[in-house]
Amino acid sequence: MSKYDIAAFIWPSYTGDEPRSRIFWPEGYGEWQTVKAMTDKGYKGCRWPRIPTWGYVNEADSRVMEMQIDCAVSYGVNVFIYDWYWYDNRPFLENCLNDGFLKAKNNTDMKFYLMWANHNATYLWDKRNSDKDLDTVVWNGVVTPDIFDNICDRTIEKYFKKENYYTIDGCPVYMIFDFDNFIRTFGTTQECKKGLERFRKKTIEAGFPGLHFQVVYWGERALTWLTDNDVNKDADVHAVYDYLGIDSVTNYNWGGNVYFDGDYSLLTKKYAETLEKASEKLTVPYYPNISVGWDNNVRFYSFMSGVVENNTPENFRVACETVKEFADKSISDGIMKAPLITVNSWNEWTETSYLQPDDLYGYGYLEAIKEVFTD
Repeated sequence: MSKYDIAAFIWPSYTGDEPRSRIFWPEGYGEWQTVKAMTDKGYKGCRWPRIPTWGYVNEADSRVMEMQIDCAVSYGVNVFIYDWYWYDNRPFLENCLNDGFLKAKNNTDMKFYLMWANHNATYLWDKRNSDKDLDTVVWNGVVTPDIFDNICDRTIEKYFKKENYYTIDGCPVYMIFDFDNFIRTFGTTQECKKGLERFRKKTIEAGFPGLHFQVVYWGERALTWLTDNDVNKDADVHAVYDYLGIDSVTNYNWGGNVYFDGDYSLLTKKYAETLEKASEKLTVPYYPNISVGWDNNVRFYSFMSGVVENNTPENFRVACETVKEFADKSISDGIMKAPLITVNSWNEWTETSYLQPDDLYGYGYLEAIKEVFTD
């Protein structure tokens, strides 16, 4: 058993059950199409092709997810964070959660929660066009306040009320990926605060003690793009967190804090340093992240800089121990309200950052999680 909540992100693209996904992956089985096409490009650190031990499975199939849930829990991964999308006023790539995880007979063996991946959708997902066009916005991640209210209602009813939805102090945890786009939904931080307060009110009215609103931390910066009529014009992001009443931060991956390139062991040290510095400035808990690695070349034909090297299971275990040390101190100091550690990720194959077993390291990453975080 684990005394930690090891929460792995899930990229829900490995299915052909979402018709709109064929815009990017026309062969009809999701981004596995891109994974299968990757070969050794010859650059330093390239360790492709990689073959998933479980095959190119449909993760919107409940039987597949029953197997994956059993595996995850047995190695100490007890929470899934589902990337969740809303484009053109409707959900996108929701099948893996609704039809895969939630219909799995053993889904209550682990918790889950949502991260609204409210970034713009570009041709990054389309290998036919990614090299030549990353500027075109296929779908905008910014919605309207009314649409956001509808998203809140739907989220509370469809997900928060599930018995295995992850909570902190009884409050459902809801994460936002793109903090800037979230503010743009409302125009100003004043209106954003009102929208967030409405979300909290709706959650309480649904029978919960409150809402735990979490954001992905992209480092220290000023929000210079805010308009002149915004009370937080040019304010530091930490001040805006406080103004809006954000409950906690975490990372999607280490790229939010360090330049994600080079030797994994060195990056582990750099991330630990930024964790300490950032947590001193934040007035909310910083739930740390463990990233398996990074290499986004899977999505491109030409070489893209930013490749993490030497992220072996042995070095990954050291990263787990480093982050555990930070978490233990934060818990003992009463800063972290839950033993939550996020992991990038369960299945980000096209970013070369996944816990799932393959023909290169087998179950090595999962073994590291089990050795460090379980009794």
